[in-house]
Amino acid sequence: MAKKAEIGVFGSSGFYSFLDDVSEIKIETPYGPPSDRIAIGKYNDKKIAFLPRHGKLHQYPPHKIPYKANLWAMKSLGVERIIAPTAVGSLQPNVKVGDFVITSQFVDRTSGRDCTFYEGPITVHVSLAEPYCPELRKIAVDVLDKMKLPFHPTGTVVVIQGPRFSTKAESEWFTKMGWDIINMTQYPEVLLARELEMCYVNIAVVTDYDAGVVASGNVEPVTQEMVVKKFAENNSKLVTILKSMIEKIPQERHCQCGKALTGARVEI
Repeated sequence: MAKKAEIGVFGSSGFYSFLDDVSEIKIETPYGPPSDRIAIGKYNDKKIAFLPRHGKLHQYPPHKIPYKANLWAMKSLGVERIIAPTAVGSLQPNVKVGDFVITSQFVDRTSGRDCTFYEGPITVHVSLAEPYCPELRKIAVDVLDKMKLPFHPTGTVVVIQGPRFSTKAESEWFTKMGWDIINMTQYPEVLLARELEMCYVNIAVVTDYDAGVVASGNVEPVTQEMVVKKFAENNSKLVTILKSMIEKIPQERHCQCGKALTGARVEI
């Protein structure tokens, strides 16, 4: 069966504007329906699939997002690469509001999320030492460098359960641990992509200073209104980043993401 899409993007409807021949399709998966209908279009002779991870009406809070259905739906379309923009809070003074971070590591502080396709009797232990695709990360770094945007080529995100934001005590602890940014959706999204042998990259947009612990001056703790406002301000930049990345992504993969399950299955 011909691929319906090559590259998947988890984003908002504002990202669809640069695509040609856009159509929306409804997909059913063994894990229930994904967050919403998937929009499929073309850019630079590549087929692109877009899915709002929270749903078009933001009806899914972070801990209720159907991550497995979302990733399985992308895989079923033929997608091999995922570009995943997210809003994040800063945990370090040098990571400023408006900066971009090409995430390189994560720390999971969630609880009870459905986080693997392998529930048994098949057991698979996938390697996640380097959770983000090195090939896509390099492309993202090159694009942001060429655009002369303020960005960090590496960064560790701590993923919290949500939907609440952190207390000041928690935020201070995360900062002292040396983690750079904070988010509610990176886990298990990146892990599930690896289990399906898809490449995955996170383009993080810093929208706030979390609980305000590391901010200079009189900065209020993060609010949802603040996150939405700052993320929207960067939408046009994100669209340009996505377009440039799509143009640079080669037809063939040169990373090991497509071999993630090799040797990972427990054989008795």
